[in-house]
Amino acid sequence: MASTVFNTNFILKLFIVLSLFHMSFGTRKLTALFKVPSPNLTYHNGTLLSGAISINLYWYGSFTAAQRSILSDFIISLSSPPPPPQSQSQPTVSSWWQTINKYYALAQPNNPSTLSLSLGNQILDSYSLGKSLTRAQIEQLASQGAQNNAIVAVFTSADVAVERFCMDSCGTHGSDNNNKLVYIWVGNSQTQCPGQCAWPFYQPISGPQTPPLVPPNGDVGCDGMVINFASLLVGAITNPFGNGVYEGQAGAQLEAASACQGIYAKGASAGNPGKLLVDSTTGASYNAVGDNGRKYVVPSMYDPSTSSCSTLV
Repeated sequence: MASTVFNTNFILKLFIVLSLFHMSFGTRKLTALFKVPSPNLTYHNGTLLSGAISINLYWYGSFTAAQRSILSDFIISLSSPPPPPQSQSQPTVSSWWQTINKYYALAQPNNPSTLSLSLGNQILDSYSLGKSLTRAQIEQLASQGAQNNAIVAVFTSADVAVERFCMDSCGTHGSDNNNKLVYIWVGNSQTQCPGQCAWPFYQPISGPQTPPLVPPNGDVGCDGMVINFASLLVGAITNPFGNGVYEGQAGAQLEAASACQGIYAKGASAGNPGKLLVDSTTGASYNAVGDNGRKYVVPSMYDPSTSSCSTLV
C-alpha cells in the first residue's frame, strides 16, 4: 500500500492518495500553495499506530552527513521533552507534534494515546538499484529496514528519479498487503522540481510569485523534505492502513496534515505561507525549534477539536 506527497493544482489539489500496486492512502502532492481546510475528517474504525515506535531511515543515493542530520534531528525533536514553562518563548517541534494526541481522542476516547517515537536504525545505500526507481522498488527498499513496531522512511537523493516524482507527487506513505510494513518515501527535489516540492523555499512554478523564504537549515532540498516528511508521518500514524482518520473516498483521501497544506503560520493565503518567525542572524524563516539548535518549518495540522488548522505562530 502506498501514499504520495505532491502539489499539482496550486489551490485545491494536494495530498491526494493514488492507487499503486497495493493500496494508497495519503499523498504529498505537487506544490499546492494553499488548501482551504476541510471540516469533515472522520474516523473510519481502523487502526492508528500506538505504543513505542522507532523510525528507521533508509538513505538511498548520495546524502552528506549534514543533510542526514537535518532530518534525523527533526525526528529526535518530535519526542523531546517540553522546555520548562518559564523558557517557553519559542514554539517547538514537540509541541507541534502534540496535536496528534487529539486524533486518538477522536478515534478511541476511552483509550488515551501511548504513542512515543524514537530514531531507529539507519541504512546507507549507494544506488544499489540504480538512479531510476519504481514505486515497487521503493517498497522493496523499505522492506529491508522493516522490523516490529517501526516505520521505515526511505529518502532518495536529488539525483535519483522515482516513478511519478515531480509529475504528481513529492513523497508517499503506505503499507504492504499484510500490514506488517508501514513506510514513508520522500524525495529530495533540489535539482528536479524545487518549485513544486520545496515551496515555500523556492519560487513556485505557478500561482502568486511571492519571494521564497530562506530555508532554516540552509538547504532548500532537505528543508523541503522535512515539510513533506512531517506531513506524511502524520498520515502514517493516523491512517496507516487506509482505514483510520481521513476525509474522502479510498484512493483520494485527505489526511490530518494534507487538509491544511500550504498553511505554515497565521495569515496564510494562496501563495503566502503566513507570518513565520525570522532568525535575526541568518534571515531564515521558521515556525518550530528542535534539538541541537535546529529550526524548522513544519506544516499546519488539522485540529479535530476545533475543526481548524492549528499553527504554532
